[in-house]
Amino acid sequence: MSVNESNILASANADRPIIDMRSWQQADTPDEREQAGLERRFRMPLESHALWQVREGRRDVIGLLEEQSRVRVQDLIPLRYQRMSVSPFTFYRGTALIMANDLARTPVTGIPVQAVGDAHIGNFGMFRSPSNRLVFDINDFDETTTGPWEWDIKRLAVSVEICGRANGIRKLERRAAVKRCVHSYRDHLMQYAQMDYLDVWYDHIDVEAALDHYERTMNGRRNRTLRDAADKAAVKDSNRAAAKLTYRDGDKLRFRSKPPELTPISELHDYADLEALQGRLETLFNSYRHSLYEDRRHVLSHYTYHDTARKVVGVGSVGTRAWVSIMTGRDINDPLMLQMKEANESVLERFVGRSPYATHGERVVQGQKLIQSTADVLLGWASFMAEDGHPRDYYVRQFWNGKGSIDIDHLNDLALSDLGRMCARCLAHAHARTGDRIAIASYVGEDESFDEAIASFASAYADQNDAYYALFKQLIDSGELPCA
Repeated sequence: MSVNESNILASANADRPIIDMRSWQQADTPDEREQAGLERRFRMPLESHALWQVREGRRDVIGLLEEQSRVRVQDLIPLRYQRMSVSPFTFYRGTALIMANDLARTPVTGIPVQAVGDAHIGNFGMFRSPSNRLVFDINDFDETTTGPWEWDIKRLAVSVEICGRANGIRKLERRAAVKRCVHSYRDHLMQYAQMDYLDVWYDHIDVEAALDHYERTMNGRRNRTLRDAADKAAVKDSNRAAAKLTYRDGDKLRFRSKPPELTPISELHDYADLEALQGRLETLFNSYRHSLYEDRRHVLSHYTYHDTARKVVGVGSVGTRAWVSIMTGRDINDPLMLQMKEANESVLERFVGRSPYATHGERVVQGQKLIQSTADVLLGWASFMAEDGHPRDYYVRQFWNGKGSIDIDHLNDLALSDLGRMCARCLAHAHARTGDRIAIASYVGEDESFDEAIASFASAYADQNDAYYALFKQLIDSGELPCA
């Protein structure tokens, strides 16, 4: 199915879904599900996914960024644009809504999954599982909702291409990295299609085992970038976060003052009533407690609150309200740091319909539990009434629990290829857990036709991203967009 631009804009303005993700009916038997995938391929050939025509000078598209900015903390918007302006890749990281708007004009099979919504390679990383193993998985869920599976793999593939360009990797090596990424997605989907469902659900990427495997397939060539990230992640926890972000004030831990990135609540002068703000944050935290299972609430009851600060995070997320709170357990040397991050409408929802969850915080949390192999045990959601009289939704998680990000600004061809493959495996796993894995595997097929199509799309859309970025920079240089 394809939709034209005027229909998209009219339906979006009327708050109606563009792409019906609820009409798919999963067949009963594996053979019937496989046949359903083949029928979709007949109606929507694999080659159709390759097509994208670059369009220049689309000022209306930048307007989507301004639309998002209107509901964010206004003092932080110049910082958001500054971070996005560093390179075409940082710009891409902040434009999930723009790409969703474009993808809504491309072919979709209509087979739904719990989509990530912003599946670029910077939104995957390492963290510690409850069994204390370092695993690799998706780590950003702000945009997750029911959506087209192909939008996720396209956004991932394009991010590999753009990242390769930013790091000076040659064209042939970039295309090879993109094709390996898509092949990994397709290959793992085929594997998951043959597995029992619980085996699919429990599958995960153990970081050490995955890196050992990739190095064997590359004749022992060691991936220092990913190995270094794993070493750093292994020691990144609440103790390290407390040592970096707080100081001891008598028998209390207080946040350091490093505005705008980290601002203690006592220094937020843009709030007229700090006491009222503290009260709203307490309401938020109490609401969060009720979203947890009883055993998690029991764990949380052993911690004592100390302090809260506003924390600026990421690139695309800058301007959304995010807080960090520090508390301690047995004594002051037993810290726990929690992050409370605002959850707004998913960028996909205007094109696929609203999420069925009551709040966006719950949408993020429940979506994460569906698609991530092992979620944070303290993951929960909350809502409270803001000072402007409007409800605000949040999700809450541990700030650092072995979280490790990859240095994507200095990837060589090997590191880019391995990272793309690992991300694609995670994405295939998320889609296999939540969608019709047999139908999707049947649709993408066993040869490289799908890999070639997505690689061609990735190259064309990376050119489109360059055009958007050039326009974005012009608007900043002219003063039409504020920049820090």
